[in-house]
Amino acid sequence: CFVGTKETAFISAVTSAGLVHSVTRSCSAGNVTECSCDMNLRHGGSASEGWHWGGCSDDIHYGMSFSRKFLDMPIKNVTGRSRLVAMNLHNNEAGRQAVAKLMSVDCRCHGVSGSCAVKTCWKTMSSFEKIGRFLKDKYENSIQISDRLKKKLRRKEKSQRKIPIGKEDLLYVNKSPNYCVEDQKLGIPGTQGRECNRTSEGPDGCNLLCCGRGYNTHVVRHVERCECKFVWCCYVRCRRCETMTDVHTCK
Repeated sequence: CFVGTKETAFISAVTSAGLVHSVTRSCSAGNVTECSCDMNLRHGGSASEGWHWGGCSDDIHYGMSFSRKFLDMPIKNVTGRSRLVAMNLHNNEAGRQAVAKLMSVDCRCHGVSGSCAVKTCWKTMSSFEKIGRFLKDKYENSIQISDRLKKKLRRKEKSQRKIPIGKEDLLYVNKSPNYCVEDQKLGIPGTQGRECNRTSEGPDGCNLLCCGRGYNTHVVRHVERCECKFVWCCYVRCRRCETMTDVHTCK
């Protein structure tokens, strides 16, 4: 029931990107015998600008190749060609492209007294947190594609079909169900009774998590041992502390 939604598109992209990131990091760390650093950049650079390639550049090419073999080949071999298969393959690649797009260049200065007369530079991946934020933005702006599969994937909205679909865009076929309301047939628990953060503007905030229904507030009493001290010899003496906390749950 959730096949082909924006959420499954995001999961495919994050999984693919995570595999690239993890394998590439392992290559650079020397933990994989089949790969190491990216040696194609060695001995290059710009002498006139005072820098050259060196260090250990992340070999993202091996990571992307491994991800394609591991994630894409089973889909191609088992299920055949369909709009959902094409969508999944595209979203897998979108995750990989996100890692490649966010590659950055790090440099180390060399020279007398810390001057930067010469720099050694290498390519490195961004943190996975940054990649995740990039893909989250693509999820928020994901594109619904046509039900009919032709030679290539097309936007569902006829008025937008002339706008090309980018490699980094996330695609979905089916609209997402309403996750706010419980639906036992679809396995959706809903958000009623969920604990939320009244002061947060993020996904854990009451305004978003409660889907506009509001929230209830009740006081919870916590009792725990505190200010424990070791007494010679040989036992631990503690005080009994009580705290009162406001807990907010969705209506």
